[in-house]
Amino acid sequence: MHYTYILQSISNPNNFYTGFTSDLKRRLKEHNSGKSIYTNKFLPWKIKNYVAFEDKEKAKKFENFLKSGNGRVFSKKHF
Repeated sequence: MHYTYILQSISNPNNFYTGFTSDLKRRLKEHNSGKSIYTNKFLPWKIKNYVAFEDKEKAKKFENFLKSGNGRVFSKKHF
């Protein structure tokens, strides 16, 4: 499975990060250990939402959508 996920910073709840991975638990550990330059400023993180896909390309496309203007609106409204 491939996952598109939204993280929320515990220390600063107004900060979110969207990504995709095939190993959600490992990826969350990487974010919380400071290995990602995009998320290391707002540690720790929790998973707010995730969607599982069988198809890697669909997971990546959904990630790209969520990072777009319309995707951010969708995310705020539905998640």
